[in-house]
Amino acid sequence: MPHTVSQRKASQVSFALRAAKPTYWLPSIVLAASGLMGASSAMALNVNAEVFQTSESPWDMAFLPDGTMFFTEKCKGLSVRLPSGSVSKLLGVGGSTGYAATKNDLFCDGQAGVQGVAVDPDFAKNGFVYLYSSSKGSNRTYGGYNNIVMRMKVNSSLNGVSDIVEIINDLGYKPLKSNHPFGGPGAHNGGRVRFGPDGFLYVTIGDNHNGAGPQSPTELRGKLLRVDRDGKAAAGNNPPAGFDKRIFAYGFRNPQGIAFRPGTGDVYLSENGPWHSDEVTKVVNGGNGGWDPRDNVNGRPACPDNYCGYSPNQMGAMPQAERAKFMPMTDTKTYPKELLWPTFAGRFRHISQGPDGALYVADEASGNIYRVTPAK
Repeated sequence: MPHTVSQRKASQVSFALRAAKPTYWLPSIVLAASGLMGASSAMALNVNAEVFQTSESPWDMAFLPDGTMFFTEKCKGLSVRLPSGSVSKLLGVGGSTGYAATKNDLFCDGQAGVQGVAVDPDFAKNGFVYLYSSSKGSNRTYGGYNNIVMRMKVNSSLNGVSDIVEIINDLGYKPLKSNHPFGGPGAHNGGRVRFGPDGFLYVTIGDNHNGAGPQSPTELRGKLLRVDRDGKAAAGNNPPAGFDKRIFAYGFRNPQGIAFRPGTGDVYLSENGPWHSDEVTKVVNGGNGGWDPRDNVNGRPACPDNYCGYSPNQMGAMPQAERAKFMPMTDTKTYPKELLWPTFAGRFRHISQGPDGALYVADEASGNIYRVTPAK
């Protein structure tokens, strides 16, 4: 389970931040994990965690300079919280009520639903906001389902949206239950959208419990995309020959965090691991993250439903090191030339830094967005 400030009634929370040597400071990511592999030092940090916004299954946040916060609720939709504290519900899933607009193809199921939100760098001029969500319909390519990215225009009063355009509508989706832990439909969606300092939109998509997807040149599963405002491949993308030009990097399991190093534009991903080995990876343009859950390859036998992501002994407990040796998050033996960044085992969760410098944590378990500041 994620390590968050969930279900804690006290206003003051103590976090143990453990960093493996060498230490790398990543912008906009908190490594709030216990027991990082090879941890050699620890620092206790006291912080105040106050409930900033109560919501249902909060998933992502994006801010304007004045503190206005767009936020998503996985099974409801997109809303905006003004600096005054008032909330306007902008775009809801099918069947929802109280929203200025609804889109009937949007839905939630298991891990799937309304996820990432990003504000255009030129929002003051164009009013554009970008939303990642699961979608269903006869025009969807994975058993009647896809994950999609939409661009929409928010009005000047911040209480309505218009001009909704699907700029990416062929992201992978898991339509059926499979024989795996957490094996229901909608698994491993990724779902983070962020603008980089280069002005392009970065989009993460998980492997959807599909063995071939992360290494596939054409299926948008287990990938990091880099696109323009219209969803077209960004200039300078350098995927291998035969790959979809929108792909910036590939070979990922379920990347749900993305950040950019100030001054360099370097891209970092955090992705959830299978019972072990969550990773933070420095991404290389055209590079391979090393996740390859296919069966009958790389010395592995057949795996349930052609996906080795939880094998061996997928339904039972076993030492993390033993499981990681069989199914590593980064397969350095098979892909020795792709991997340029050390990774650690642990549990990572995305948070956002607001324009006030505070950290904002969306906790799905408690249904709260917390504002976290240093304790005085």
